[in-house]
Amino acid sequence: MSDPAAKPENIHGTAILIGERGVLITGASGAGKTTLALTLIDHCRARGLFSRLVGDDRLLAMAYGGRLVCRVPASIAGLAEVPGFIPRPLPFEPGAVIDLNVRLVPQAEMARFQEEIREPVAGCPVPRVDLAERNAATALPAVMARLSIAPFL
Repeated sequence: MSDPAAKPENIHGTAILIGERGVLITGASGAGKTTLALTLIDHCRARGLFSRLVGDDRLLAMAYGGRLVCRVPASIAGLAEVPGFIPRPLPFEPGAVIDLNVRLVPQAEMARFQEEIREPVAGCPVPRVDLAERNAATALPAVMARLSIAPFL
């Protein structure tokens, strides 16, 4: 259970919802977090799946009941930073329970086959997969497969 006096941790990342599954996307600045999030949202919506932005670039993360919960700070709620433009408005959810941390890494650091990894975020262990940064086309099916979402049932 979470400590009622605990403060959320401010983390650098982007979070989305796919159905009831929360996805946290982390990585260095410029790694493609927003691009992957928008690609996943568009892909899911085109297939009739609920998908929505939680927060882009900054999140408030906290363990609650043994699960990681990420919320968007009020000052950036409903905004996605598109490179070269000012932040643009998008429909959003104020928070989500996170089921998967997608960590975007340089291609050379990514293992071709990955074992189950759980890494703490804000003190809460979360399943993690490492995917190549700036490559939404290959990351998209990997995320869908990891979450066991169609066609990977």
